[in-house]
Parts: sequence; structure tokens; C-alpha cells
Amino acid sequence: MSKEKTDLAVENEAPAASSSAKNGKSGFRNPWAWVPSLYYAEGIPYAIVMLVSVIMYKDMGISNTDITFYTAWLNLPWVIKPLWSPFLDMFRKKRSWIISMQFLIGVGLAGVALTIPASAFFQYTIMFFFLLAFSSATHDIAADGFYMLGLDKHNQALYAGIRSTFYRIAMITAQGILVVIAGTLSKTMGVAGAWTIVFYIVTALFGLFAVYHFFMLPRPASDKPAVVDGSGSVMKNFVKTFALFFQKNKIVLILAFLLTYRLGEALLLSLVAPFLKDPRALGGLGLTTEQIGIVSGTVGVAGLLCGGIIGGIFSARVGLGKALWWMFAAINLPAWVYVMLSFTQPESIYAICVAVGFEQFCYGFGFTAYMLFMMYVCQGELKTSHYSIATGFMALSMMIPRMFAGKIEDMLGYQTFFIIAALAVVPAFLITRMLPYDPDFGKKTAEDAK
Repeated sequence: MSKEKTDLAVENEAPAASSSAKNGKSGFRNPWAWVPSLYYAEGIPYAIVMLVSVIMYKDMGISNTDITFYTAWLNLPWVIKPLWSPFLDMFRKKRSWIISMQFLIGVGLAGVALTIPASAFFQYTIMFFFLLAFSSATHDIAADGFYMLGLDKHNQALYAGIRSTFYRIAMITAQGILVVIAGTLSKTMGVAGAWTIVFYIVTALFGLFAVYHFFMLPRPASDKPAVVDGSGSVMKNFVKTFALFFQKNKIVLILAFLLTYRLGEALLLSLVAPFLKDPRALGGLGLTTEQIGIVSGTVGVAGLLCGGIIGGIFSARVGLGKALWWMFAAINLPAWVYVMLSFTQPESIYAICVAVGFEQFCYGFGFTAYMLFMMYVCQGELKTSHYSIATGFMALSMMIPRMFAGKIEDMLGYQTFFIIAALAVVPAFLITRMLPYDPDFGKKTAEDAK
């Protein structure tokens, strides 16, 4: 799944990029040398923590209740990320944070690999996944801030699509290629041995990332620790930022929308892989791990990417007002797709690929309105900081439903669970009808076209 990553600390740093990224020996390096690799490195740990962990635990016999409850807590670092992001600047350069976190991510991955064969593997691996999650969230903050320092405004816009593309490629790598490798290896060396090898591979990859970026990341002059004058101004600005966010007009309604718009998708997310994996006698589709890698990690991500692109084009043409309800309908279609799959249980892998590709396209299309609304709400002087806070609520909206999804499914079965997920649209429908927004927000104007 996609997520927008922002940093409270970059609020006043973007202007510095134009001066620090000029052609100079230390301040400039061809963006192609580091932007693609940086965002590829950003996407892999998030996908592993949020998505691949679910597949691995299902492979290793963990119940749906335990999978969803404990992996839901792995969202926590992204929920509270806005709380510590301003303080990263006070101690080290963003460049240093990036390299350090890539090394620490490698340590977390190695920890998972080492503890998979243990008898208490679930407890140990969850602990290392938490290390991965906090390291990844911190890496996100540093990378997104560094992007604004290492590039001038023109290149920031020019490479925005590149960073998004390589983030998506990372998702395909993690959900697709790594899962297919695990499924293939498990035929000859068992499930635990296969996943151990996969995590060692990614460990080595992050060792290479850390070394590569140590040499290839530029050294912009503006990338330096913030000066703290001892007057408490940093903390005052921090508190002011949060206070102004929660003073927005109709903030309760806004937060209710942020927490409910993705409710159905949040329930589905952690149980799609278990549903695809579980045998048909238990209500699942009985796919192998290899097949899940192909269905979810390649076809699904491709559908998600296409939906996001078309959603962006559509919203730019008609504006938030006309796009919102079409996108609201689209993001709630996936639950009905899984209702259909749970009742029909098709045996054809092609039919399953079409269904998953379609539901991911709908999600990618529908998610655009959610992102656009957050941009609308966070307009103003502190838009970057407020957008970061909004993304924290977005992560919370995924964390809470996910905690209970597995328990509900274990009690009621897949068919009833998917019907409940489909009906979870009701609260968001009622809230959206009362939502304050500018119907023309996001619409491309004649001035924008010049």
C-alpha cells in the first residue's frame, strides 16, 4: 500500500534547497545517482513490516487473530512519527540519519533471519520487526527532508514521479519477488529455512544501500543540525504546530473522516494474504506462497499504481467535489470483491489475478481523494507539519481496525467477515456528507496550465 511521507522538520528547509543544490563538489550530485536508490530503500522495509510479515507468519502457522493483532502494533511508529521528527534535526545531519537507519534496518532484518528457526520465533521476530518499523519510520523522515535539501525546487518537482515509481518498485520487490523466492525455496528447504534465506538476502541488500549512500548522497550545505538557543523555541514551535492543527474549523469532523474513510480497507488489508493462503476447506482460496507473490505482489501492485495514476488525472480534471464520491465508491468496492471470492472460491489463478488487480485498482483510484482532502485540510503556513500530523491519523486509521480483524474472522469465517468489511462503509458515508471542502480544490486551472 501507498503512504505519503512527510516531516515536521522540513517546514522551513525547502527554500534552502535552491541554494544548496547548485553545481558544486560537495553540494550537488546527479539526482539519478541517489533519488531512485533512496526511495527504493524507503519502500522495502515498510512493505516487509506491513505486508510480507503477514505472509511469513501465515506460512509458519500463526493464527489470523495473532497475526492481525500483533502486526497492527507495527503501525505505531508511523502513527507517532510526527512527535519525534522535529528533534532529529537537533542532533545530526539528515544524511547521517539516512545512512545510520539503513544500517539499523539491516540489523533488524538480520535479527529476523537469525530468530526464524527459534522455537519462540514469533516473539523474537515481532521484536525485530518493531526495530525495523521504528528505523524505517525514522528513515522516512530523514529521506523526505533530505530530498528537499538535496534538490532545488525545479528538481523536486521533476523527480517527484521518479521517487514514487521507485517506491512502488520496492513494493513489488518485497511483496512479489521476495515472496516468490520464499515460496520456491520452501519446496526444498522448508518454510523456516526459505524465509531465513530471504531475510539474509535483504540484510545484505541494506548493507549495500548504507555503503552506497555513504559515498553517493550529496552533501548540501543546508544539511546541518538545527541551532538550539536554549530558550525553548523548538518546543514552543512544536506545541504551536499541534495546537493550530487541532484548532482547524470542524476538526472533529475532519478527524472522523480521516479515521473512517479507509475502515473497510483497513479490515481487509491484513487478511487478504491469509485468505488467499488458507485451504479451500477453511474458506480460503488455497494458493501457494509463490502464487500469492504473483497475485498480490505483481498484479495487485500494478493495479494499485494504475489506479493511483488515473485517480490523479481524474481529480485534477474535475476537482475534489466531483471526484470525492466516485472515489469513495471505488475504495469500498474491494470488500465486495472479496465477498464474491469467498462465496465462489474460484480455482482459476487467472480469475483471482483479475479480481485482485481490479480491487487494487479501485483502492488506488479511491485513495487519491483521501490524499487530496488531507492536502486541502493542511493548507496554510504550516502545511508540511500539519500534513505530517494528518498522515499520523491515517496510520492510526489502519492500526486500530487491523488489531481486531483476525479475531472477527476466526469467530465468524471469511464470508461473514468480508460482508462486515463491506458494510463498514456506513460511518464514512454519513461523515462524508457533512464534510467541509472546496469542490474545486485540486482542479487544474488555466493559470496552472501556463
